[in-house]
Amino acid sequence: MKRITLLSLITCLFLLACNSEKKTESTQENTKIDKDTTVKTSETNNAIDSTERLESAVKITPIFHGTLILEYNDVVIYIDPVKGKTQFEGQKPPTLILITDIHGDHFDETTLIEIIAPQTKIIAPLAVAELLPKMLRDRTSVLANFQIKDFVIGDTEVIIEGIPMYNLREEALKFHPKNRGNGYVLTLGEERVYISGDTEDIPEMRNLEAIDIAFVCMNLPYTMTVESAADAVLEFKPKKVYPYHFRGTEGFSDVKKFETIINEKNSAIEVIQDDWYKKSDEL
Repeated sequence: MKRITLLSLITCLFLLACNSEKKTESTQENTKIDKDTTVKTSETNNAIDSTERLESAVKITPIFHGTLILEYNDVVIYIDPVKGKTQFEGQKPPTLILITDIHGDHFDETTLIEIIAPQTKIIAPLAVAELLPKMLRDRTSVLANFQIKDFVIGDTEVIIEGIPMYNLREEALKFHPKNRGNGYVLTLGEERVYISGDTEDIPEMRNLEAIDIAFVCMNLPYTMTVESAADAVLEFKPKKVYPYHFRGTEGFSDVKKFETIINEKNSAIEVIQDDWYKKSDEL
């Protein structure tokens, strides 16, 4: 009788041990499945976030030197159109024209007359507006530094802010005095686009916030060195930056060096190189 009882006890203990081992294996497998699911979900979310960061609703067309076109929904924005209508063959007519300064590589009355369309509105600093003939001045909205204007075009809202642009170096003050020209920040949907115009790395640029796309000049003796431009960009941290307006009296600035400086210090900022001088050999 004792032998039977002892045998029964051993059997029960063996069965309990087996069940415990199975439960442990099941728990471990469930944990593995949960962990894998979490990883896959995380990877998917990261992929979505990355795609959202890379996509832009703003179409960018570099034209020449400091001239470019931005398109957002049905709004077409020409920045500093110069050098005649042939520069804009095949492009949609402008809804808005933004002019930064009075110099010939930013302001060209003849080109404005050639490309202006019935719906076009010009935005410019006062110094430019005063130089326009009446037929263009009547189509112009004057914007000063730090002033913000809201334009609703069809179903699209475009918010434009005048940003200071000027020189800091004593020997360059004659080129771009303070309060004459405008850089611009445009809010197009969820994105903010900065156009530097002709400037050095001024505090007003360094203090910009939440810029998605930036166009930053760098040419001597008129604006700034690639080192100064890179240092300013590293300060205000746009998501993307286009070096533009980079030919001066001594030729082209080293925009590859600009890119290297940015990449070495903040690889999250995407530097986009484009051929701004493919259409012409002359400023």
